[in-house]
Amino acid sequence: MDLVETYREELRFVRKPIPRALLLLLLAALALLPLQASSAWISRASLVWALSVGVIGQNLLIGYAGQISFGQAGFLAIGAYAFSHLRIVGWPFSLSLLAAGSAAGVAGWLVGFPSLRLKGPYLAIATLGFGTAVYQIFANSEVLSGGRMGLAVPELEPPFGLSREIWLYWVYFVIFLLFTALAYNLVSSYVGRAFVAIRDSDIAAEAMGVSLTRYKLLAFAVSSFYTGVHGALLAQYLGHLEPQAFNITESLNFFVAAIVGGLASVEGSVLGAAFVILVPALFGDFRWLVPVLFGATILVVLVFEPLGLAGAWLKTRLYFRLWPFR
Repeated sequence: MDLVETYREELRFVRKPIPRALLLLLLAALALLPLQASSAWISRASLVWALSVGVIGQNLLIGYAGQISFGQAGFLAIGAYAFSHLRIVGWPFSLSLLAAGSAAGVAGWLVGFPSLRLKGPYLAIATLGFGTAVYQIFANSEVLSGGRMGLAVPELEPPFGLSREIWLYWVYFVIFLLFTALAYNLVSSYVGRAFVAIRDSDIAAEAMGVSLTRYKLLAFAVSSFYTGVHGALLAQYLGHLEPQAFNITESLNFFVAAIVGGLASVEGSVLGAAFVILVPALFGDFRWLVPVLFGATILVVLVFEPLGLAGAWLKTRLYFRLWPFR
């Protein structure tokens, strides 16, 4: 175990020079990936970065704060449509992205009020109702969703003669790194510790001076902000939006990614997002098996590896670190 002597060290993701160098090499390899990979795999990797942002937000809410939500598809739709409408009226990409995340964050803050009185399955049902309501609003409002023709999203023009796939990959990769760094600092701060305290025992947390109202609402707002940003990135990638893209299946995909990747783990969120995006691509003509595989994987994870892929990776690292004295 590494000894942490200062709060600044606590906020560092990597404290040792060798792991830091390996991490930099990995990031450099990922940054150069578009120069070697095919267009199909570049697009899939871009979707992994976009989904990772949303799953990190889901993990902040479920894994760290302990608030179960099945309404992520609603926040995803709010972020996607807010971004699209702002892009249509001429807003730049960066401002539209932040505004879309903020719109979803405000919605999450409002939805968080039931969490002050509801817990467990009751809260899950309430958030599921919110996601279904948002879907119905967009599906039946031509002004918001563009009607039967859907809503076209203006393209993000690539500079320097780059292809659309490569430019989107780099933009999404940088955004993913930024939001991952923010999440790591958040969970290492007092706010993150307050989330964990509420998850473990809200009564004990309140007795220790943690405001349940403030931090539960903050958890919903931050999680929804991340999901709204993911929705904006998805809208830019698709280039065309229809309400059917934001049904309950999207909420289930978030849940699968968080469970399989590992709860209360930022890196697990990335692994879970990669699992959800890459497994259907690998199955090809047998995509009908994907829901079966998702369900079976959740059962295997819950029974044999509750910490998910992140837990398996941690055990592997510890195995080789202690070898041969294991």
